[in-house]
Amino acid sequence: MSRDRAQALLIDLDGVLRRWDPAPMIAVEIEYGLKPAALLETAMEWDIYRPAVSGELTDAEWMRLVASRLPLPEEKATEAVERWQAYRGEVDPDALAFVREVRAGGRKVGLATNATDRLRPDLDALGLTAEVDVVISSWELKVHKPAPEFFARACELIGAKPDQALFVDDDDRVVRGARSSGLSAYRWTGPHHVALLKKALDLPE
Repeated sequence: MSRDRAQALLIDLDGVLRRWDPAPMIAVEIEYGLKPAALLETAMEWDIYRPAVSGELTDAEWMRLVASRLPLPEEKATEAVERWQAYRGEVDPDALAFVREVRAGGRKVGLATNATDRLRPDLDALGLTAEVDVVISSWELKVHKPAPEFFARACELIGAKPDQALFVDDDDRVVRGARSSGLSAYRWTGPHHVALLKKALDLPE
């Protein structure tokens, strides 16, 4: 690498530190006569997803909108969403081990994620709150990745200049946005990246 080594790590939650088993979610959809991934696709519709991760809607309000768009009677739709939401994912052990190595090496780690107001309770439930130095939530910042403002605030909160921060995310669009904002950024597709990421942070392999 031609640039200086990064001094801090900013890492995404969903798709990196938290992974989702589709089986329990699909089981709920099938039980209620919905096609597999119908709930996820509805939740990700941009006109309701964007305000949910930009601090304009609470998680509960977002889920009420999801329920209202399902081809089910109101009571059944609400019940289906509640059942679907009961599963909160699980920690990826490889990503967590990497985070622990980075912190043990003297580098700060910030969790930088698009999220709703349910983020902090989820982190508590997953045991992740104490695993990072700072939590950077789009809901709290009122701006979501990959907006330049998100990356600027994330760097401020972790206490590093953009060219001193390494951003790790599973979304190509976010990775490109981070690079455009002056950060080093890599797309996470699994633990085979760890040696390269540690080198970018000037940590021993």
